[in-house]
Amino acid sequence: MIVEPKVKGFICITAHPEGCAESVRRQAAYVKSRRQEGAQGPKRVLVIGASTGYGLASRISAAFGCGAATLGIMFEKEASEKRTATPGFYNTRAFEQLAAAEGLYAKTINGDAFSDEIKDRTIAQIKEELGTVDMVIYSLAAPRRTDRDGTVYTSVLKTTGEEYTNKTLDLRTNGISQVTVPSATAEEEAATVKVMGGEDWREWIRRLSGAGVLAEGALTLAYTYIGPKITHPIYFNGTIGMAKKHLEQTALAMREEFREQKLRAYVSVNKGLVTQASAAIPIVPLYMSLLYRVMKDKGLHEGCIEQMERMFRERLLLPEIPTDEEGRIRMDDYEMRADVQEAVERAWDAVTTENVKEYADIDSFHEDFYHMFGFGYDNIDYTKDVDIL
Repeated sequence: MIVEPKVKGFICITAHPEGCAESVRRQAAYVKSRRQEGAQGPKRVLVIGASTGYGLASRISAAFGCGAATLGIMFEKEASEKRTATPGFYNTRAFEQLAAAEGLYAKTINGDAFSDEIKDRTIAQIKEELGTVDMVIYSLAAPRRTDRDGTVYTSVLKTTGEEYTNKTLDLRTNGISQVTVPSATAEEEAATVKVMGGEDWREWIRRLSGAGVLAEGALTLAYTYIGPKITHPIYFNGTIGMAKKHLEQTALAMREEFREQKLRAYVSVNKGLVTQASAAIPIVPLYMSLLYRVMKDKGLHEGCIEQMERMFRERLLLPEIPTDEEGRIRMDDYEMRADVQEAVERAWDAVTTENVKEYADIDSFHEDFYHMFGFGYDNIDYTKDVDIL
């Protein structure tokens, strides 16, 4: 069929298989172009949440930057005769094909990473085909979680104190307006922590260690975001932020719990980027659009793959991983530079619907959004029929 982007709300419900493959090819080529000969990185990597965004970029960086065997966990829908697959499905298929062409082990399990079934399948596959893993990347971005007893927990994007009102960008009209973010109930906050906090990450590590498939001295990472004061009420001090603080506490707790196994557990604070999640968070799209303009003007902008490649090369592959005073890896160092944030704050105060194109890089925001679904690549003919299966 001819596949065109169909956007509903804050998500595109179609994905282009050739465009998704092009995205993966470009990311792999970038990593290979910067690979350092003789670099000693991880060799057997498990990526939980491996099909899009930072998880996919991490997997690509491990494989094509370090020559690592990778086992991925994803939760994606395959195509039907009338409906395309989700972008993560096409991304993963393209990744596996590229890895196989270079003789790299690359397999993926499709299912709910929160479930015991997928954890058991993963452990069995590691035992049979890899023996152990020396890196575990936890990059799960799920909106809900079904617990063992059948209880469904759903995360929310709300404040944890008073409601918060500020500017936002309407991505449909490119207009600037005011938005008010409501405060969460105690139950909603707890549910968000249950879905997006560190509980499941710790459960994975415990299960892997107990089964004997976690190598001694293994490295495990999860990802978080802090951002500027403008977004703190909705993010850092909001329900998502509570979950991310739990993630950080989990890293510290796991380093103590698995001290004898010499486990290295870290949270990496990454740069703000356009993702399926960030596009839906009030206030954040305007901040991202302003940030893109400032960082591109300063030559500092990075996408997922540039940031993950740099994290491996400048952080993870060093004898001792550099962290901040809280023990976090800081990959948001460019974003949080004083000159960058000062420029964004000035733009935030000045931006209006009438001058938004002067201050905000809306085109790049939209481009990154459509790229997530395989659209907008200049070397893909989107008028041609394509096999979606």
